[in-house]
Amino acid sequence: MRRLQRIDRRAFLQGIGGVSLALPVLDAMGAEVSDAIPRRFCALYTANGMSLPRPQNAIDEWSWFPTVEEDGKFVFGKSTEPLQPFREKLSFMGGLFHPSGPKADPHTCSDMWLTGAPLHNPKPGTYNSVALDQIVARHTKQFCRQPSLVLSIDAGTGFLSRTGTISYNLEGRPIPAENNPRRVFNRLFRGDREEMGSERSRLRRRIKLVDAVADSARSLDQLLGRSDRHRMDEYLTSLNEIESRMIASERWIDVPLKQQDHSHLNLDATSEGDPAEYYGTMFDLIALAFDADITRSVAFMLNREDGMGISDTFPLKLGLSATHHKLSHATDKQGQLDFARYDLFLSEQLAHFFGRLEGYRDRQGTLLDNTIVLFGSGASTTHTPRNLPTMVAGGVGMGLRHGAYWRNGETRMSNMYLSILRSLGIEAEGFADSTGTLTGSIFTKG
Repeated sequence: MRRLQRIDRRAFLQGIGGVSLALPVLDAMGAEVSDAIPRRFCALYTANGMSLPRPQNAIDEWSWFPTVEEDGKFVFGKSTEPLQPFREKLSFMGGLFHPSGPKADPHTCSDMWLTGAPLHNPKPGTYNSVALDQIVARHTKQFCRQPSLVLSIDAGTGFLSRTGTISYNLEGRPIPAENNPRRVFNRLFRGDREEMGSERSRLRRRIKLVDAVADSARSLDQLLGRSDRHRMDEYLTSLNEIESRMIASERWIDVPLKQQDHSHLNLDATSEGDPAEYYGTMFDLIALAFDADITRSVAFMLNREDGMGISDTFPLKLGLSATHHKLSHATDKQGQLDFARYDLFLSEQLAHFFGRLEGYRDRQGTLLDNTIVLFGSGASTTHTPRNLPTMVAGGVGMGLRHGAYWRNGETRMSNMYLSILRSLGIEAEGFADSTGTLTGSIFTKG
């Protein structure tokens, strides 16, 4: 019998024009690779920056960034104290920024947070570039039912500089987000055998239709002018993406879901009701999706910029003095204190989420150990695009070393993103405007 050759896990298929595509996990890569623990990524965004009070207000203990003692250990501020139980599994990151941020409209900070997009369009007809969560999804989609889960407080895409999503596809186009817990649950977990049979037939019909449309479009292409050919090229790119998703969906129809307890979910929670109940339900859904390995890439926009959307009123529902955006502009002591108290509320929601992830176990470690959670904002204080408040949690199973407040002057955010990709086992050469990885940081893989 022919001896099987061992394939390196970093092997790539070389395509036209130097484009390469990572191979899927193969048996020939060895059991230690094919039986690998899932590596997951979750990006959580809050708008309008964090509380960094003015010195004259004498409430430094409410600063979102921690203080550092003589022994080098950090001390949580009052607004992040609920995260104390997880101090060995999280770190604060200081000095991060996107070089394009100071050159752009300050309200585009949510648009570029996960992309590091250049100020000018990367391609004609597009605004943004690909988001980090979608790079992760591209490399993990062969392992799970859904390439990614994109959520936000208001759903949809919003609009330029007042976006309702933080996720952008490979073409730099916004990916619509979902905000309804019941619809999210049904998308992730529902479906009986009869529905699966009809879904299989429907998928196969759609795949045939896509193939036929693509063949016709290629014939038509010869008759079109340059601008129309460009539009058709974008159309065919979209068709190819749709087809690949449908083929992937068919593959998973007969694979049973992991048995889980969903009784703690309140699928009737809405963003118009109790903010804590709504966020708790959405975080529970993410944790369940990770536990069932339905997806390994999640992006969740908790708040929108510039007073947009329902969550701007959440501070009022919590008994604070003004809306979220208005509090972010406060300069007086009471206003800045209330802004910090909203940060405290968000920390309580994060603690709930981390607790859920810590409560589910993989073959080795907990879900939190095998998930990198990125939490932050696209501004430090309102409209300030430097020293972006950033927290990284989880990932100790991927070599992350936590319990730190890391900072090394001004550092490109995209360098940290490249470090995240490498920790996830994605051998990317770069990301956006990165110049390398974060050396001497919480990340051990470069």
